[in-house]
Amino acid sequence: MSDDPTQVREFFGARAARWDSRFPDDGPAYAAAVAELGLRPGAAVLDAGCGTGRALPPLRAAVGPRGTVIGADLTPEMLAEAAKAGRDRSGALLLADVARLPLRDGALDAVFGAGLVSHLADPARGLRELARVTRPGGRLALFHPIGRAALAARHGRRLTDDDLRAEPNLRPLLAGSGWELTAYTDEDDRFLALAVRRTE
Repeated sequence: MSDDPTQVREFFGARAARWDSRFPDDGPAYAAAVAELGLRPGAAVLDAGCGTGRALPPLRAAVGPRGTVIGADLTPEMLAEAAKAGRDRSGALLLADVARLPLRDGALDAVFGAGLVSHLADPARGLRELARVTRPGGRLALFHPIGRAALAARHGRRLTDDDLRAEPNLRPLLAGSGWELTAYTDEDDRFLALAVRRTE
């Protein structure tokens, strides 16, 4: 699929209404990944490219009623499905491109991004923007409910060396964007890369 924002919006917009029914069993994997972010009550967290908002309830549970949860997505239809599912009760829904967020510098304690990096038109720029809005020492989780090999097989393709989420590619991409990779897991049933916002 193209990483052009307009085409990304069209791709996900056409699939939004059926998205959750296609992946009905992902909830526990999202909750487990959110738990690894180590969020504290009262923290501010962004679900970047939130889609139908499946991460919003566990993010809200982690930060509690005094915390801030924002779900940002490029696709209006995805945000509409998130609201329809009641996930807007767990966080504020924001129609925005994660490469140009209407948030102040250092506003967040953490960012959660499910299936995000491969859909960014300019991954380095997008990750720099996420670093901008995250305080030094804040955390980033890049997640997918299945690993790279399983996802490639699902799409009928093979893994290639230029896969952005391969550790040898992801580590320097993050480093050049203000992040330090601290943990990396790529198994059949989960992909999770954790990073910390570097102090400049």
